[in-house]
Amino acid sequence: MSLFVPKFDDSVVVRDADAEVVGGDPVAVKLLADSSASGGALSTVRVTLGEGADGARPHLHRNSAEMFFLLDGEAQVLSGDDIVTAEPGDLVVVPPGKPHAFAAAPGSTADLLIVITPGVERFEYFRHLQRIRLGEVGPESILEVQELYDNHFLRSEAWEGRR
Repeated sequence: MSLFVPKFDDSVVVRDADAEVVGGDPVAVKLLADSSASGGALSTVRVTLGEGADGARPHLHRNSAEMFFLLDGEAQVLSGDDIVTAEPGDLVVVPPGKPHAFAAAPGSTADLLIVITPGVERFEYFRHLQRIRLGEVGPESILEVQELYDNHFLRSEAWEGRR
């Protein structure tokens, strides 16, 4: 077992009004703290999903765990082959290497706080997704940056069968 000790001197404080928001209806991502702000300890965003909207297709992170904390609404979270329905106050933590995905439950919206630890610089990843949504770059371009953002897409029969 290795121990990662992040190195940063000042507390990280992000005011809601100052946080950049990428996207909009039905998927908005509020960029809260990137890995560089926390000495590599974590990356965190707040994702707001419209009714039944997909947050992220099945993928895995080789080097980081991902935490989903449901603030409001109802969300479905894929963890391996299991789909967990989360309600406000519920927490789901997916270990490194385990396939996962998330979406608002059918007929519901969802508001999630998401933390990846140890952190990976992720803000540019979300900006890249926005450029894909706007047609500025092609969808295949996301495959070119999988290693950079430790975000590896895959197929999940469990997820596809349920969604």
